[in-house]
Amino acid sequence: MSLNPISAFTDVPLPEEALTRFFAEWQLEPQRELVALDSALGRCLFEDVRAPGDLPAFVRSTVDGYAVRAVDVAGASRAAPIVLRVIGEVPMGQEPQVAVLPGTAVKIHTGAMLPPGADGVIMVEWTSLRDDHHVIVTQRVASGGNSIARGEDVVAGQLLLTKGRRLRPDDIGGLAAIGLAQVPVARRPLVALISSGDELVPAYREPGPAEVRDINGALLAALVQEAGCIPWHLGISRDDPVQFRQLVHTALASADAVIVSGGSSVGTRDLTRAILEELPDSRIVVHGVAVRPGKPTLLAYVGKHPFFGLPGNPVSAFATFRLFVRPALGRFLGSMEEQRFTVRARLKRPIPPSDGREDYVQVRVFEDIGEIVAEPVLGKSNLIFTVVRANGVVRMPATVKGIPEGQMVDVWPY
Repeated sequence: MSLNPISAFTDVPLPEEALTRFFAEWQLEPQRELVALDSALGRCLFEDVRAPGDLPAFVRSTVDGYAVRAVDVAGASRAAPIVLRVIGEVPMGQEPQVAVLPGTAVKIHTGAMLPPGADGVIMVEWTSLRDDHHVIVTQRVASGGNSIARGEDVVAGQLLLTKGRRLRPDDIGGLAAIGLAQVPVARRPLVALISSGDELVPAYREPGPAEVRDINGALLAALVQEAGCIPWHLGISRDDPVQFRQLVHTALASADAVIVSGGSSVGTRDLTRAILEELPDSRIVVHGVAVRPGKPTLLAYVGKHPFFGLPGNPVSAFATFRLFVRPALGRFLGSMEEQRFTVRARLKRPIPPSDGREDYVQVRVFEDIGEIVAEPVLGKSNLIFTVVRANGVVRMPATVKGIPEGQMVDVWPY
């Protein structure tokens, strides 16, 4: 057993410092697995993907019409139409069996391969048939017009997708285009979830007097799934060391990471730290963070595996998951997503001063008379619908004494 000599809440770093300390001891790397292309949506690439060849692999028409030599129709107009002899047609999905010669044209369809000799395509709208063997052209086309060149999309060897990218539907289409039927992705970690508290009952049960439904079990499972990982909810532990210890041992036996919600404060019934200190090779890196909501957050390891103690209040659990757990799960996946983007918005109502902690304030972002505004959604950390009503968060540094109405702020969208 490895005990941290610092007692809980005597060393309370700001969130950035807490995460830096935690990642300084990270020992895990993403693990590779191959999945079928139709199962790769949302997965994180394990390695870079490069183009195995040019795409498209041949010059293709982008319209229905006639493949021609641009020089033969350079002067074509309605007032001075040009007549070309039609010498064949290019079947879809087949190589052309005829070449375009001076003064000739070949009928072609959208997506078909241009025949040798042609360097452009006249749209059918700019033509009419004089007879079965001749077409009248009333519009010029430049060389390369109405066609896609070989390699115009990508060229052989080109870097297409980088390691750590979370695959989108359009990426799946791109991988299909280059023939990547098996995709190298990072294995999704199994994340065990334990909800702690005598007052909790499952969400499907009617609470008795002084009982509440387990919000965090469902909330954290959804957040884990959104992060691209596999949630494993082990259920509710009473404030009983024997039951809690058993659930923790079950989680550690199979899961890649463990999240306990509730039980991370310093009250007499809060068991997470006590159980951790019993475990062989446990290391409590941080217990207590200067953040609101979420001060009781605990960041630890058992062996190589990360262990998170999150506050029991749902808003605190939601906020601290996004601050600490999601970046850690991103490390399992090699994900590049944790580089957050922000939206600039004007604050619609003032944000009051915090108590020296870094404050994360839920906001609702919307457009108001052509301007993006952020309206604070204030409420206590056990009120889940303050998050439901919000669609982003504003970070207020510990050194800032409130933010006045009308000030421009950076919003992290959900």
